[in-house]
Amino acid sequence: MSRLLGGTLERVCKAVLLLCLLHFLVAVILYFDVYAQHLAFFSRFSARGPARALHPAASSSSNCSRPNATAPSSGLPEVPSARPGPTVPVLPPCSDSPPGLVGRLLIEFTSPMPLERVQRENPGVLMGGRYTPPDCTPAQTVAVIIPFRHREHHLRYWLHYLHPILRRQRLRYGVYVINQHGEDTFNRAKLLNVGFLEALKEDATYDCFIFSDVDLVPMDDRNLYRCGDQPRHFAIAMDKFGFRLPYAGYFGGVSGLSKAQFLRINGFPNEYWGWGGEDDDIFNRISLTGMKISRPDIRIGRYRMIKHDRDKHNEPNPQRFTKIQNTKLTMKRDGIGSVRYQVLEVSRQPLFTNITVDIGRPPSWPPRG
Repeated sequence: MSRLLGGTLERVCKAVLLLCLLHFLVAVILYFDVYAQHLAFFSRFSARGPARALHPAASSSSNCSRPNATAPSSGLPEVPSARPGPTVPVLPPCSDSPPGLVGRLLIEFTSPMPLERVQRENPGVLMGGRYTPPDCTPAQTVAVIIPFRHREHHLRYWLHYLHPILRRQRLRYGVYVINQHGEDTFNRAKLLNVGFLEALKEDATYDCFIFSDVDLVPMDDRNLYRCGDQPRHFAIAMDKFGFRLPYAGYFGGVSGLSKAQFLRINGFPNEYWGWGGEDDDIFNRISLTGMKISRPDIRIGRYRMIKHDRDKHNEPNPQRFTKIQNTKLTMKRDGIGSVRYQVLEVSRQPLFTNITVDIGRPPSWPPRG
């Protein structure tokens, strides 16, 4: 009997001991849990003070008074996490030798050329005639300046051929048609000065300017419309002149100058009204500043001219020979710094920006003979 009683007491003592150990473990767990809650409470309390100072409406806005509102669990306004946004991919620089060039082109001016067709052929060209290659970063931003009046037929062919060429050359560019208002004598060089200034007003990043007659189309897309260390003459072999230069100092048709080069020669002369003379004056200005004209290889510098009847208001300037001889004297006073004009309209078309300007009237020349 005594053995049975002793065994029972031993089992009771073991059970009591196990219960004590269990109680101790529960007490330890609860202790650390309460400690953690107190620590979080004090941390939240200390952080809530400055938050209220910076955001006085924080406490009142957390009561979910609006329908379907959801309160943040902490009672404070949610702060968006500082996650990085989507990164814009960095495009590689465009190659100096674009891979998609064709080379010699077949140029003809007999097929009908409505503007709607040209627009369909160039879906990547934005309003105003702006384009940026999607797969690389060009080194230059090019403004193509066209002096213009009454040549809509020529313009459609120019846009048809030049936009694909410029896109294949991986250029970031814009096309500007500078339209002379009225019927007075045409002034090509002054319109080019206007185009330079107006293009920069639209985009100050232009650093290369291509000055192109609307009736000249290149026959080879390897003739890259870019600016270099020296002023560049592109149209060195026109069918009009038997695919050769008419004379050594010829700088007409299509030429290109960087912004710095253009300002260095004070732009183009403004006083050449009518046909001829301004190209030779520009050639003299370049020579007087110590720069040299660069030209493409004769095999890729070929151009076709769209035939047309000469404008009756674009007769030869009777004073052009005298002016050419005095370039050194007139260069500083007649140029981009003295050009005067009035912009009448700026119209951004799907393939070009048309800028109509009033450039004044020519001086009265004494009758010849």
